[in-house]
Amino acid sequence: MPSHMLTRRKFLISSCASTATVFLPGCTTQISDPVATRHVPANSKLNIGIIGAGGKGLENIKGVSSENIVAICDVDDRRAAEGYKRLPKAVRYRDYRVMLEKVKSLDAVVVTTPDHHHAPAALMAMKLGRHVYCEKPLTHSIAEAREMQRVAREQGVATQMGNQGHSYDDTRRLVEVVQAGTLGDVQEVHVWTDRPIWPQGIDRPQSSETPPPELNWDLWLGPAPKRPYHSSYLPFNWRGWWDFGTGALGDMGCHNIDAAFWALKLQYPLSIEAESSGVNAETAPKWSIIRYKFPARGKLPPVNLTWYDGGKLPPDRDPKILPKNGSLIVGNKGTIAFKDWNPNGFLLQPEERFRDFVDPVPTLPRSPGHYKEWIAACKGGPPPMSNFDYAAVLTETCLLGNLALRVGKRIDWDAKNMRAKNCPEANLFIRGEHREWRRVA
Repeated sequence: MPSHMLTRRKFLISSCASTATVFLPGCTTQISDPVATRHVPANSKLNIGIIGAGGKGLENIKGVSSENIVAICDVDDRRAAEGYKRLPKAVRYRDYRVMLEKVKSLDAVVVTTPDHHHAPAALMAMKLGRHVYCEKPLTHSIAEAREMQRVAREQGVATQMGNQGHSYDDTRRLVEVVQAGTLGDVQEVHVWTDRPIWPQGIDRPQSSETPPPELNWDLWLGPAPKRPYHSSYLPFNWRGWWDFGTGALGDMGCHNIDAAFWALKLQYPLSIEAESSGVNAETAPKWSIIRYKFPARGKLPPVNLTWYDGGKLPPDRDPKILPKNGSLIVGNKGTIAFKDWNPNGFLLQPEERFRDFVDPVPTLPRSPGHYKEWIAACKGGPPPMSNFDYAAVLTETCLLGNLALRVGKRIDWDAKNMRAKNCPEANLFIRGEHREWRRVA
């Protein structure tokens, strides 16, 4: 059984496994004897806390609006204003650590923050027995991805990463088509995006500014190294800065790589090589091409997967007919062209060969919706299919591309020991930097 297809029984058994004191990265809270996971009857509503109410957070609020949203947390009152308006009865907080400790009735939380807060917020919530929906990429660092997977397993919580395309019918249909052998042996995958659509390849501002009164800058920085406020980081451009975001690959990889990763049963790559517009200590490059080599999986052959961003595209393809975001899964009997993380179907090529193609018998359940899948799991239903067991490996794969970019050399990846065999200087980026930050009641 694939690792992401955990049964409910395995989740419940694992919930009793951890009793050790855990220190959360970048967080001053120590939690001894983790709290038992909360279980909610199927005919009841969850009590949900929202961490991050602006931007994508508004969409996520809508996604879980069938439940009781009892608490809402944001560090920026201006960005959160619409969320506050939609949820007038929810208790407001600035610091999610305080919210998670004080609101004892919480069954679950939704984490929609910049990347560097994903793990501190989600780990604390899971250790307190709360179910977690967390936006993609799951974490800011590789070590955090491993920890998120471990804690989710131990606590037996229902988890879901916010790569919504994982729940679309056409994604699951694609997985079934590939796994039925329609394309033959697949050894080549190409994935691309139109990102970045924010500044990258730039240095840190030389000046500083006064934060707006609506923003608590220290809380926004959270576990990131301290630096002066500057408007070039907010509200969206943080994605390009290494201290806060994960660049084009971190933003879109968990969307665009997902279908091929799932269909081909990929796990950790053996090696990763990157070329780019140039290595920068502050921001991701203006463009990059990243080449992953994955090992054989049983009878499935090795796979070479290439990622393109910043205007780069697969060779020998007409750019006029390629979507802004897409992937090509190339086998010795045919190719699938898959559009976006929000697809309107996919194409089997060459068309003349597949003109009379009939889909294989479905092997995967069709989702009621990405949020509904998670909500049902919180109430005792089957684990969501982008749970942290699956999402952590997909996220790590994306972050390994960034690792190769930042060290500027090929990474020979020792997945078992979570290290670059040929590159000891990569360790800082594997684990990331975290600071303790002041608590705000």
